[in-house]
Amino acid sequence: MTAPYELNDDSVVVVIGSGAGGGTLGNELAQKGVDVVLLEAGSRHEYDAFTNDEWASFGQLAWLDNRTTSGSWLVARDFPNLPAWIVKAVGGSTTHWAGASLRFQEHEFKVRTTYGEIAGANLLDWPITLQEMEPYYAKAEDKMGVTRTNGIPGLPGNNNFKVMKAGADKLGYKDCHTGRMAINSQNRDGRNHCQQSGFCFQGCKFGAKWSTLYTEIPDGEATGKLEVRANAHVLQIEHDDSGKVTGVVYADAEGNQQRQKARAVCVAGNSIESPRLLLNSASSKYPDGLANSSGQVGKNYMRHMTGSVYALFDRPVNMYRGTTMAGIIQDESRHEPSRGFAGGYEMETLSLGLPFMAAFLQPGAWGRSFTTALDAYDHMAGMWLVGEDMPQESNAVSLHGEIKDQHGLPVPNVHFDDHPNDIAMREHAYRQGAAVYDAVGATRTFPTPPYPSTHNLGTNRMSAKASEGVVNAHGQTHDIRNLFISDGSQFTTGGAENPTLTIVALAIRQADFISDQMSKGVL
Repeated sequence: MTAPYELNDDSVVVVIGSGAGGGTLGNELAQKGVDVVLLEAGSRHEYDAFTNDEWASFGQLAWLDNRTTSGSWLVARDFPNLPAWIVKAVGGSTTHWAGASLRFQEHEFKVRTTYGEIAGANLLDWPITLQEMEPYYAKAEDKMGVTRTNGIPGLPGNNNFKVMKAGADKLGYKDCHTGRMAINSQNRDGRNHCQQSGFCFQGCKFGAKWSTLYTEIPDGEATGKLEVRANAHVLQIEHDDSGKVTGVVYADAEGNQQRQKARAVCVAGNSIESPRLLLNSASSKYPDGLANSSGQVGKNYMRHMTGSVYALFDRPVNMYRGTTMAGIIQDESRHEPSRGFAGGYEMETLSLGLPFMAAFLQPGAWGRSFTTALDAYDHMAGMWLVGEDMPQESNAVSLHGEIKDQHGLPVPNVHFDDHPNDIAMREHAYRQGAAVYDAVGATRTFPTPPYPSTHNLGTNRMSAKASEGVVNAHGQTHDIRNLFISDGSQFTTGGAENPTLTIVALAIRQADFISDQMSKGVL
């Protein structure tokens, strides 16, 4: 049997979401001969249709459905309906991501053991270790073409990186290079090498950056075992009297409701939409939502400790030229509590175009200090700070009590408060980021508050005990054997590293587990 599949075909695995988790999982299962229907809420834009214009690209790709926010985090004040810049399109946020592909460190899989008790933090060790993940990391790096692995050379350093590297050398940092990036530094797998166009966030028009849109998904479709349905927004997951998942209800492009039967359902809608879907699927058998016997669905939302530092120099830098994030200082990613916080952070090159820079540099600011900074945009260098934030049960995605979406379902509310550890880490990162630039003659530095990011983690976390999380070590929900979580929401903790490589590695591992369980007749 080959795709397309009938709506009443209950032999298929339904995958919800087509990004790093869902797109990878769909392909991996199809390669193993499993019949897969992949449902994507957004449209399909092939990479030659991407627009290298910040605002236009945002309108083309972003998830613009209404959300609300609460809590003391600055994003709720500055961007109340946009807690995250995620994508609603085939390929998910792999069309928009920067490409940084870093493995978790060993201690980051066992932070409860390593960090001990931290007041206010809901810490838990992952039920898997780095040693167990290493073969899957290796497969993911090869699949994605990550630079500085498998003999693939690093990307060239642009001016933004050269400024960072010079400052890093002055401060004595040792681990600074152009990153481990899922962006081709040479032609590979039928895709072009990076053209240094600088529009990584707007979608790579050359296909050099790995995205499930033009790697995993076409490969899966070529097997005849993967059907991708765009503009298929899943509204609810259904189950039978025994509690086993039986399929999903989705709205098609015309807004009509369709019901797709399923042998198993894998949810990969990101850390906001995935728990929302489980909660919106509440029933008389599961009054608190699916897979929520622990009460942990939606809880422990993490978005990484983030912030930025920009700096002005006497001479032009033109930071926007070249790969956006091909530059990293990793020295501060270690766990060293003597700095005043647990965990660590990365410093990564970042450039924003003028429209986004005007929105993010000092939200709400105006006047001479602000406008002179924008006037000197071509003399500016920039970095993004990204580190491990503490999971807190009170940081949560929940259903809004009153506001409904276009399908009549409650919209998600994203609540977040920085943990004192997050604040201490950010202040340290601001100081070190400014020091990097001051060391090479910056005339002004701008510590920039967090803005909407794509690193959304937790909310359906892994746990050894069913009472402490939502899924087991394979992303299988503790409560429902044929319901899986396949995205970053399964992260127990966030680590300091950009999460996409780990999401892909987990998806490869999950595909092995699902196909094995199917072959044994357990699923």
